[in-house]
Amino acid sequence: MAAQYQAGPVRKVLNRAVMALAARGAGPDGMYILETTGRRSGLARRNPVRIIEFDGQRWLVSPYGEVAWVHNVRASDLVRLRRGGDDQRVRAEAVHGERAGAVLHQYIRKAPVTIPYFDASPRSAPSEFAAEAHKHPVFVLHGWSKTA
Repeated sequence: MAAQYQAGPVRKVLNRAVMALAARGAGPDGMYILETTGRRSGLARRNPVRIIEFDGQRWLVSPYGEVAWVHNVRASDLVRLRRGGDDQRVRAEAVHGERAGAVLHQYIRKAPVTIPYFDASPRSAPSEFAAEAHKHPVFVLHGWSKTA
């Protein structure tokens, strides 16, 4: 059975550290600061996320499930992603089923720290990831531009 995400004090400190690294363009490959608009407050909300490239597109995945930033993205699909000097404003479109399963299958290979939050394993077929895609929201990112 998959572990459940809990944003305790240690996780909050780690998230701040990862965001500080991403702000400087350092840290794990693909790590960005996601900025959403709070669905109730209207305020800017920031979270560290890992963006992966797969099948010629960029993807935003919530390995920890229906966390707050997912609700914000669903309320307003225009988001900002920053890493060092790279500052992208993109539209996030939710995907489901087999397509989401294929992305999740690639995601845990690129972010193995998230494996405990999945019932499927890196050796599982993409169809097993599709079966649990409803627990791990997946978004394709539109409008990403190349930066210098």
